[in-house]
Amino acid sequence: MNGTSENAANQPEKWVFSRYLKGDPIIWLVVLMLSIISILVVYSATGTLAFKRADQNMEYYLFKHALLMVFCFLAIWVCHNIDYRYYSRLSRFALLASVPLLLITLKFGTTVNEATRWLTIPFINQTFQPSDLAGFALIANTASMLSKRQRNIKEFQRAIMPVLFWCGLICCLISLSDFSGGALLFLNCMVVMFIGRVPLRYLLILGLVGALAGVVAFKLGERGGTVRNRTAAYLSSDVPFQAQQAFVAIATGGVTGKGPGNSTQRSILPYPFSDFVFAILVEEYGMLGGLVVVALYLILLFRGMKAMAHSDTAFGGLLSAGLAFYLVMQAMVHIGVTVGLLPITGLPLPILSMGGTSLLFTGVTIGVILSVSRGVRPTQV
Repeated sequence: MNGTSENAANQPEKWVFSRYLKGDPIIWLVVLMLSIISILVVYSATGTLAFKRADQNMEYYLFKHALLMVFCFLAIWVCHNIDYRYYSRLSRFALLASVPLLLITLKFGTTVNEATRWLTIPFINQTFQPSDLAGFALIANTASMLSKRQRNIKEFQRAIMPVLFWCGLICCLISLSDFSGGALLFLNCMVVMFIGRVPLRYLLILGLVGALAGVVAFKLGERGGTVRNRTAAYLSSDVPFQAQQAFVAIATGGVTGKGPGNSTQRSILPYPFSDFVFAILVEEYGMLGGLVVVALYLILLFRGMKAMAHSDTAFGGLLSAGLAFYLVMQAMVHIGVTVGLLPITGLPLPILSMGGTSLLFTGVTIGVILSVSRGVRPTQV
């Protein structure tokens, strides 16, 4: 009796994780570390913005971002307590709701930087980005459709056509106002289909569908000119202003950085708290800090793939792999843009960038991965 009590007392961390924070404890630790880094970097990156707005104190954005992080963790906690099999059914409704929401946004949404991606929620006057919901729903529904068709995965009309239709439709609608976001989501769907044992010839057909959707979005969407200009700037010797300032931030950061709060480029670099937050991170914490963040994302991907390997069902495996790839691919694209490997996209860095619905749905995504890592619970779905 005493020995049992002593063992329980000597393992408080295990008790906390097993009772309150279930699922993969390493994923919880990675998210906690990224959240701490996020609060530190965003607080520094928004210093100039807070100073320019005389009606707000210097801590306004710190408290705002900290509150958003609380909601992110709340989303993780709620979603990781739900049996992941329920997300197969929920994703269908979310996907059906995404289509009218995306269309309404294109017609009546709020335009920022020549892109109409946000809907303003009445009464509370807060913006909502339907593409975040659509991206999550498409990945979850793709995993659901493929898992149910594993026995006849080689039958094109029955197994593949529904997936092609939804991937083409949702990615095209998103690309009309967010070309890079739609393209990244499409590539992620191809990864899910590859893991789901879809034959190569059908993946090539999906590629043609994606190319067609991209042409439609390029010709009819809001961002066609922006995509053209950014691609031309990337291929030419002229470095865009944002990229120049990001390079300066990284170069002056060196190996160990200037120290927390000592960034100078935050006053010059556009959107240092979202689109180029990694540049501010490296400037203040150096190459070592940047490598730590990259390592944390890779660990998150590895643990997501491990959850896939140990999943009790095909749906759980595809869901965990798809969502983990989606988060980490977005992170790698953001980092690639910051260091000049890719054209400017405007994609935020998951968890680290300041955001509203993007941060909330990042929490939902991580919560679902944690739910898969818990395994199947004895419930009926």
